[in-house]
Amino acid sequence: MSPRAPGTPDSRTGLTEEEGSYDTLQGSWEQNKNEPAGSVWARALRLLRAYAGDWILTILLAGTLWSLNRAYGFRSPFSLDDKSIQYRHIPNERVPTALLIACAFVVPVMLQATVSLGLSRLDWYDFHQSALGLLLTHGITLTVTTCVKISVGRTRPDFIDRCQPPVGAVDPVPYGLNSEAICTTSLDSALIKDGFRSFPSGHSSAAFAGLTFLTWFLAGHFHLFGDRARVWVSWIVATPPLGACLIAISRLMDNRHHPTDVIAGAILGAVVASSIYHQYYPPLWAGDGHRPYKPSAPPSSLVMTPAEREHFLRGCDNAAGDLESGRAGDGEASGRHTSTAV
Repeated sequence: MSPRAPGTPDSRTGLTEEEGSYDTLQGSWEQNKNEPAGSVWARALRLLRAYAGDWILTILLAGTLWSLNRAYGFRSPFSLDDKSIQYRHIPNERVPTALLIACAFVVPVMLQATVSLGLSRLDWYDFHQSALGLLLTHGITLTVTTCVKISVGRTRPDFIDRCQPPVGAVDPVPYGLNSEAICTTSLDSALIKDGFRSFPSGHSSAAFAGLTFLTWFLAGHFHLFGDRARVWVSWIVATPPLGACLIAISRLMDNRHHPTDVIAGAILGAVVASSIYHQYYPPLWAGDGHRPYKPSAPPSSLVMTPAEREHFLRGCDNAAGDLESGRAGDGEASGRHTSTAV
């Protein structure tokens, strides 16, 4: 790599050669993060600032999701003779929303905290990365899921029971389809609104998003592909996907989704979780797969406070002076050795 011209900022850090290199800033990050005398809240604030973009994106996704859930959405026409939407409506779900949140988010966060902060590790940086990755995974997954739901407007398997069309109602002849106007249930009710949001399954996508991320996390931290074969690690890693499958299957049992809805939601959640996890952690086969990546571009103004930055740059200057003094001393010693030899 060709050296930078004096005064030219580094493309990753925005700093000039005089202000410090990317590698030295990484070392400063580790030093400040582990500084015993430093304030815990100050280190936490630096950490949040270094990942401000990720947190802002997560918040924006949460706002977008809230807006999408309030949208009217497309309502596809349907046939009263369609057997696939004539199932009985079951009011009480096997996995209600509260239980889904507990399984797909609360439990993963607690387990990640146990691994990162417990087990004699107390690694706040690792916990921050895992929690942020999990939140971002859910934000992307649920936003995409809801966006597709309101765009497709597919009827659920129990839609006719929700709709309650008049007795004797038939489809328009010869090949017509009915709209929601034929329903006797209020068109503004949550029952009808939710009845047009079958594809893809939100429960499936959320379950596979949270539990797939947890699977990757556990596999990396317990070294699933380590040098020694440990059956108990395989069982631990296999438990979250099994739980996600059971949640997805419950949606079929409750007549809430078609099989294709569940499959699409599962694929969506698993793909997003896998992609986001590897933005924060190395692959499982890497020797340090349990160690999260460092910040990709930590500018000094974000990583360090002004006082810390001044102290850091002063230390760099002192180190450079010591290095030059050492080189000068080596040169003098070499000259004396040459003179003696002659």
